[in-house]
Order: sequence, then C-alpha cells, then structure tokens
Amino acid sequence: MATSTDLVQSVLLDGFQRIQEGVGAVLDGLTADDLRWRPDPDANPIGWLLWHLSRQQDAQLAAIAGEDEVWTAGGWHQRFGLPYDRKAHGYGQDSDEVGRFTVADPTLLSGYASAVHGLTRRLVQGLGTEDYDRVVDPRWDPPVTLAVRLYSVLEDAAKHLGQAEYVGGMLGRR
Repeated sequence: MATSTDLVQSVLLDGFQRIQEGVGAVLDGLTADDLRWRPDPDANPIGWLLWHLSRQQDAQLAAIAGEDEVWTAGGWHQRFGLPYDRKAHGYGQDSDEVGRFTVADPTLLSGYASAVHGLTRRLVQGLGTEDYDRVVDPRWDPPVTLAVRLYSVLEDAAKHLGQAEYVGGMLGRR
C-alpha cells in the first residue's frame, strides 16, 4: 500500500512532468521569431514566458536542494547569451527588459527546461515524510514549508505555461 509520502511525491512528479511535456508542446514548430512575438508592445512573448517558467523553477528548487542553479552550473547562461545579469529570472522585469529577450535556437528553451526538470525530479524523488514540513523561508507568516514551496513553484510554472499556450494560440490566429 502506498504511503501518504508516496502519494504526495507521485502527484508532484506528475505535475512537474506535465509542465515539461507542455513546454515541448508549446515549442513544437515555433521559430525564433515566433518566440519573440508579442501580442502588444507590453505583452510577454512565448520564449520569455517559457524561459521565466524554467528560471523560477530552477532558482527556487536549486536553493532548496542546496545545489547551484542549472542555469549557471550547466552553462545555459552562456548558451542563451541574454542581455540580463546571470542571476536574472524574469521576476520584476519591465517591458523593455522583456522586449530584449531573444533566443536564436528554440531547442535551447526545451533543453534548459529538460535540465531543470532533471533537477526537479532528483529533488522530489529524494524527499522523505519529514522533509515536507521543513521551513524553507522563515520570512513569511506563517513560515513557508517545503511542501508549500513545491506547490507554489508548480502552480507558478502551470500559470506561465498556460500563458505561453494562450500567446501561441494568438500567434496562430494573427
């Protein structure tokens, strides 16, 4: 019989796997120009949304795992060559900064997302029952536990994936 920890782990792994599959589905057939297309001058383009989705997941989960971010440790920062600080992950960027996002090869986004998914799987698979109640951010009231942070990262990724899917639908109708 499965334990509650097994069930939680299974749900988290399934959720993050769906994000990974969704990123690949959104990218399927897109060009570098498609990734930069903005429905209006201040909208977030597909490429930036998928990059930010992966960056936020990478930054938050690497911190929890006590590892370096895949973005820097895996050389993705250099491969992308974005005009941002290497620690940037999109949070708080204004429209002009978002507009400077460019990626010449769409497979960079899928490769980076896949590498981040690997970090995510390793982290979640290594958790035990006692880990989920561990406080990972005491600055909040109530303090944020690992379980809450994992859910928050998954929820944020799902929202950004949905936004990228929506922009992709608009792109197809323009």
